[in-house]
Amino acid sequence: RMTGIEQFLLFVMAPTVLGLSVLEGRVLSRRGDYDWRAFGVSLFDFVLRLVMTVAVPFTIAKPLVDWVVAHRLGHIVVDGLLPALGLFIALEFFYYWLHRAGHRVRWFWCNHAVHHSPNQLCLAASLRIGAFGRLTGNVVFMLPLVWLGFDLRLVATALTLNLLYQFWLHATWIPNLGPLEGWLNTPSAHRVHHAANPEYLDANYGGVLVVFDRLFGTYVPERADLPCRYGLVHPMTSANPLKVEFAQWWWLAR
Repeated sequence: RMTGIEQFLLFVMAPTVLGLSVLEGRVLSRRGDYDWRAFGVSLFDFVLRLVMTVAVPFTIAKPLVDWVVAHRLGHIVVDGLLPALGLFIALEFFYYWLHRAGHRVRWFWCNHAVHHSPNQLCLAASLRIGAFGRLTGNVVFMLPLVWLGFDLRLVATALTLNLLYQFWLHATWIPNLGPLEGWLNTPSAHRVHHAANPEYLDANYGGVLVVFDRLFGTYVPERADLPCRYGLVHPMTSANPLKVEFAQWWWLAR
């Protein structure tokens, strides 16, 4: 049975982010060029991911998940500020490595590349995450939290909230945020993350924070003299949603 916050995320926030993406598209269309075909691909991925979540609620890492749940060190109840802060910081740390692996390990990149395939960065791009993250075993990066004692379902919800925060980061019309840059993940930092310029590649992996990027040497600030070119290094020009979804898997198989 779904918890209250899970119902809120599915039935309130999911339609909200979709509606805001459409609203931004309409505004940007009036100002100039907006890629509605790319929006269609993002919408396809968004719907497919929801279907996959409901219809295929398992992961390739299920045996490991079951083992970790059975051998937890304890049970941490998140009923106050300190345990909530502990979960937030720990989740940021493990999300950093999940996201970094999504770029550096081909198996995980096959799904994550879908998110980086739009050649125009906009709010709709945040809807295009890749439909097979659960199947590929992304959950392994969160299992240390479960092993320490956090509830698996709570960790999944916290990760969803982390991704929800990142929705607004895909708006290119939000400027540099001054003193927040270098600490919080901002639209400026995320523009760098989505850029295909060699100077910007493989940077800014944080979710809400970029503190771990600074610690591990992957933080790169946006430069006024170097506009971001969005998309993959070898651009995805097709608007066929199936090709966008499965191209990387086909190339890996070959």
